[in-house]
Amino acid sequence: MAIEGTTEVREKRIRLGMVGGGSGAFIGAVHRMAARLDDHFELVAGALSSTPEKAKASGAELGLDPSRSYSDFREMAIREAKLKNGIEAVAIVTPNHVHYEAAKEFLKRGIHVICDKPLTSTLSDAKKLKKLADESDALFVLTHNYTGYPMVRQARSMVANGDIGAVRLVQMEYPQDWLTENIEQSGQKQAAWRTDPTKSGAGGSTGDIGTHAYNLGAFVSGLELEELAADLDSFVKGRALDDNAHVMMRFKERDGQRAKGLLWCSQVAPGHENGLMVRVYGTKGGLEWTQKDPNYLWYTPFGEPKRLITRAGAGSGPSAARVSRIPSGHPEGYLEGFANIYTEAARAIFARRKGEAVDPAVIYPTIDDGMKGMVFVDACVQSSKRNGAWVKV
Repeated sequence: MAIEGTTEVREKRIRLGMVGGGSGAFIGAVHRMAARLDDHFELVAGALSSTPEKAKASGAELGLDPSRSYSDFREMAIREAKLKNGIEAVAIVTPNHVHYEAAKEFLKRGIHVICDKPLTSTLSDAKKLKKLADESDALFVLTHNYTGYPMVRQARSMVANGDIGAVRLVQMEYPQDWLTENIEQSGQKQAAWRTDPTKSGAGGSTGDIGTHAYNLGAFVSGLELEELAADLDSFVKGRALDDNAHVMMRFKERDGQRAKGLLWCSQVAPGHENGLMVRVYGTKGGLEWTQKDPNYLWYTPFGEPKRLITRAGAGSGPSAARVSRIPSGHPEGYLEGFANIYTEAARAIFARRKGEAVDPAVIYPTIDDGMKGMVFVDACVQSSKRNGAWVKV
C-alpha cells in the first residue's frame, strides 16, 4: 500500500487465527481476502465452525494444519496461547451472539482481537467486553470497514481542517432491499440469524447496517452523539426485529454549533443494494460521499461551484494517499477499504512487537467505537418503544 513520503520495512507476517468463517460464510472470506491483500498476515489456525465435521473440512479447504483446526474456540485459545509459534491475533467473524465469549477467551490470553461489527449482541456483554479489553495488553480492532476508504479519510481530514467550517448537519443513509420479503423462513442462512434476536441482538437493520451509517457519520464529522429520537419498524409480517429505521440526532456542541443529524437505514427499500452515503454540511461548505462511487468526494464551498476530488488525484491529501494503492482512475472499493483496516491493525501490532508507540497516523475502529454502536442501537430501541421520545446516550 502506498504511503506518502515513507518506505515501510517488511515485517514478519502476523500469525492469524479465525473464529467462524467456515465453508460458505460470506464475511469470513472477506476477512481472509482483506488480511492477505497487503501480505501482513498468515492464517495458521482456526475454529471455523462449531460443527466438528464442518470445522475440519473448512480447515482442509484453507490448507490449515489439521492439528490447528479446532471445533471449539476455547480449546483454540488455550492451545494457541501455549504454542511457541501460536497465533498473535484472531479474527472473530461469527454471528453477533458469539463475539463476547470468543473475544474474552483470546483477550485474557494476550492475543490481539480483530472483531466483526457490531461489538456484541447485547449492551451488557459490550460493557463486560470493554472492561476486558481495557485491562488486556492486547489490541482490540473492530472492522467498521467503511472508515478504511481513502475518500472517507479525505472527508474526515477536511472537516478536521475546517474546510467546511463548523459542522451543522450530518445526513447518513444505508438502504438495502434484500429483506423485502420474509426470506428468513426459506432457510436463507444470512437472513435467518440476522433477523433472530437471540443471535443478532436487539437491533435488526439498526444493528446490522444502521451502526455502519452512524459510525461513518461520526467518523467523518468528528462529532459526539448526545441524544436521539428513533422510529423503528418491522414491515415484514412476523419479523421479530426492525427492518427500517428513521433516527433524528442531536450532537454535543462543538465550535459554537449544536449540530443535528438524520439517519435512515432500511433493508426493505427495493432498488437499493448497499446504498451507504454520508453528507456533512458546515458554515462554510458541504461534503458528500457515497459507497457506489467510493473514489469520488464532492466538496462544495458555500457560494461556489461543486468540486470533485478523486482518490489519489488533484486535491486529495496525505490522509487518503496513505491508504491508497494504485493511481487515480483505477477504482478501489470494498475489499481494499476492508484491507486498510487490517493493515492499520498490522501496523499497530508491529509497533507492539517492538515495544514502540503506535504512529498517530494509524487509524482503526476500537472497542470504544464498538461501545458507541451498541449504545446507539439500545437508544434507538428504547426511543421507538416510547413512540419516538428523545433518549440521552
